[in-house]
Amino acid sequence: MKVNDLRFRPRLIDALSGYDTARLMRDIGAGVTVGIVALPLAMAFAIASGLKPEVGIFTAIVGGLIVSLLGGSSVQIGGPAGAFIVVVADIVARYGVSNLIIATFAAGLLLLLMGALRLGNLIRLIPVSIVTGFTNGIAVLIALSQVRDFFGLQLETVPSAFIPKLQALWDATPTFNPSALGLSVAGIVLLVSWPKIGAKQDGLRQKLALIPAPVVLLGLSAWTVWSWQLPVDTIGSRFGGIPQQLPPLHAPTIDWDTLKNLWGPIITIALLGAIESLLCARVADNLMRERHDPNQELMAQGLANLAVPLFGGMPVTGTIARTSLNARLGATSPISGAVHAFTLLLIVLLAAPLARHVPLCSLAAILMYMAWNMGEWHEFIHMQRLSYIYRTILLTTFVLTVVIDLTVAVEAGLVLACLFYIYRISQLTQLESIKLEDTDTAAGIKAWHVYGSLFFGAVGKLEALLDEAGKTTSTHVIILECHQLISLDTTGVDALESLATSLQATGGHLLLCELNRQPLDLLRRSGFANSIGADHVFADLNAALARARSLCKR
Repeated sequence: MKVNDLRFRPRLIDALSGYDTARLMRDIGAGVTVGIVALPLAMAFAIASGLKPEVGIFTAIVGGLIVSLLGGSSVQIGGPAGAFIVVVADIVARYGVSNLIIATFAAGLLLLLMGALRLGNLIRLIPVSIVTGFTNGIAVLIALSQVRDFFGLQLETVPSAFIPKLQALWDATPTFNPSALGLSVAGIVLLVSWPKIGAKQDGLRQKLALIPAPVVLLGLSAWTVWSWQLPVDTIGSRFGGIPQQLPPLHAPTIDWDTLKNLWGPIITIALLGAIESLLCARVADNLMRERHDPNQELMAQGLANLAVPLFGGMPVTGTIARTSLNARLGATSPISGAVHAFTLLLIVLLAAPLARHVPLCSLAAILMYMAWNMGEWHEFIHMQRLSYIYRTILLTTFVLTVVIDLTVAVEAGLVLACLFYIYRISQLTQLESIKLEDTDTAAGIKAWHVYGSLFFGAVGKLEALLDEAGKTTSTHVIILECHQLISLDTTGVDALESLATSLQATGGHLLLCELNRQPLDLLRRSGFANSIGADHVFADLNAALARARSLCKR
């Protein structure tokens, strides 16, 4: 890789070309709305992850600003995401908040390196079945993590492991809070029905529908709890409220011994952040009819995850819901993302005390609703229409995500995908007998067409020829016609060498003809072409047959 290949060019530079007042007003309008929507989500994600609500807000402010100004997409909105809830909660439970900050910082460095090395396009190689499997699994885990607050269960701590968590929630069912459950159910109803208000042709209703449903829910539920003095947990009762300022900068203390124990969380954060941000950018591409720069996006995500730990934040990635909303509201450039960040900052500075009355059950309702919309449940409904391979990978990834761990799930999914791919490609590799003249067959000449790829997963196709060459003396010459052999690897070369050796042991010969460029180049570089001799490699089948006949006359 050359130094000149290291390219750092944020999309903002190109987006500002021809920028005018009309575009600025559209960006401001979209950014303010997205910032208001991001407020309850950021708090909910942080609380669900085992952190204070302000952590999510600070992450959305700092991370969102950096992703927008330095990213490779015009309308990408960065911040805390639902996909990270399970991962962050598990890291906090196992390693503590201080180690989460270190893991986030190291993951940011890894993401920055991935973008600098231009590895962004490799993320697209992850099969859709794996992405769907872990996305649905994460949605289930997010919903499960909100059961305590949704029902108002009296439970000090919720285990992170799946089975113990189910047991703990079940044991706590007698303690459910009717007030919390009522607010939660009312919240779900409002979230579902509020967008339908705008469908009416009434001007007032259409204006009301412009207010984001989560914001309406938080406002109404906070007022209800305050005015009726309902006995439910709120942000104030559990966390003491939200500070009206950004926290001071604090660099994490990192040492090698700590990093060695955090490699798993670091890789998980980096991998999930890369996948989520680039999937989100692709969604934005479809909405904006443009093409993002995946490597620039990874570098921006890396820089954001390097910055948020300095403020005690959580991991940053692209957020599909907020990015889609940003695009649909008419955003034209990364300026809208910057406005979203400053809107959140302004809310913190001016209205933070009001958040103390927000009930946690209403935030749980928002996350429950988000988890439902996040999952691609139709993939399960139409499972019978999918291939056996797709179903196996999807279900394996889904079950392992829910029951064990996201990292294990993705690793297992990738292993299965590779094994199935090897199997399918090996099935394309075929040897088909070529009908020769009776005199050639009687002389001990046999020929086969070789189709597909002769690689480590398909060399078993040559076993029949190896057995025949080693056990009989009736075959004097084997010809392999290879014009449809698209690729060859070193294991395939080794199999050909074994076949040639077996034939030579009985006085026979292996002839190759019509080799394509890649197989012929590998045979020459490996030395096999020289070992069998130039008079055993031919341009066409007729020349190979002529040579075989001359060898049989000796």
